[in-house]
Amino acid sequence: MKIKEIANLIKGTVVSGIENLENSVDMDFASDLMSDVLTVKTDNLVLLTGLVNVQAIRTAEMSDISCVVFVRNKKVTDDMIRIAKENKITIIQSPFSMFKVSGILFSAGIKPVF
Repeated sequence: MKIKEIANLIKGTVVSGIENLENSVDMDFASDLMSDVLTVKTDNLVLLTGLVNVQAIRTAEMSDISCVVFVRNKKVTDDMIRIAKENKITIIQSPFSMFKVSGILFSAGIKPVF
């Protein structure tokens, strides 16, 4: 599924990585524990999290995750946007809960990692 379709489904606001909206992802992983994210070895993954700090973007960078969705209407910082741009990571902010975003994406055909 294309990242732009994900943003539309979850009523998301793209705050970084607009140039990547045509890229596709196959799976999602929902976690606020970045140590758990580091254990995932899957390509074409979107990360769902409510952890709004630079650590989430750095974890995405280390894990080759190209799209991070921040749930629960969490707002990212300028530092997070800067680092995401440097690493070509798309950031989407969604007003929905992690549970709801996971359900929407699953219903639309995105597979869970586990």
